[in-house]
Amino acid sequence: MSKTVKLFLSMGLVATLSACGGERSRDATSPTSTPETEASQTLSEGGEGEEYSAGEKANAEFKDILSGAELLSDLKKGGYIIYFRHAQTTEDYADQADPNLDLENCETQRKLSDVGEKQAKDIGAAFTAKSIPVGDVITSDYCRAWKTADLAFGQYQKNSKLNFLPFEDYTDTQVEEMKNNVMPLLTAVPISGNNTVIVGHDDIFEAATGIYPDPQGMAYVLKPDGKGGFKIVANLLPDEWMKL
Repeated sequence: MSKTVKLFLSMGLVATLSACGGERSRDATSPTSTPETEASQTLSEGGEGEEYSAGEKANAEFKDILSGAELLSDLKKGGYIIYFRHAQTTEDYADQADPNLDLENCETQRKLSDVGEKQAKDIGAAFTAKSIPVGDVITSDYCRAWKTADLAFGQYQKNSKLNFLPFEDYTDTQVEEMKNNVMPLLTAVPISGNNTVIVGHDDIFEAATGIYPDPQGMAYVLKPDGKGGFKIVANLLPDEWMKL
């Protein structure tokens, strides 16, 4: 086991909401990756860098405030924002910076893999089995996001505020723009008795919270305070919903 992997596995779990810098997009993992390869992967799709970014470290160190039966009980009451990074895709590249990208044409974008489609269906089955109420389901315009939502929940509303900016590397100003775009969605109090589901992307969530959600399919559960802020109470992998 590499020193990097040992470091990752030995890390504690503590939440952070620090502002993030303009990291190169890392919105994918290999469909054949393992937990150890995911833990030791580099910071960019171009394979550059060997240290963890602040966002990756925040993800690794996050500690649930609620979990298990307590989390499920609260989710059944509604009032939460559940932000999913889309399910697993077949390829690993920053398609938002591809000049051939067409948000109306899925053939120009990364696609969900068979594993990703199963992840989405399993998430939806868990929400049904656990009677977790869902109100609005909001996604980016990217096919991998709305298809994740459709497979899981059978509904979605596209919102371009969840889209990447069309760059592979972001300036601080661009990160702030993505944060300003997504914050109204993360702070909106859901319809009474329901939870709002958002299916988006890694860099968008990191821009708002300082946390880089990894791996694909990861969800963070947020509690809006009704005053323009929120508390992050838990994160879950795709297979953990059914275990609640």
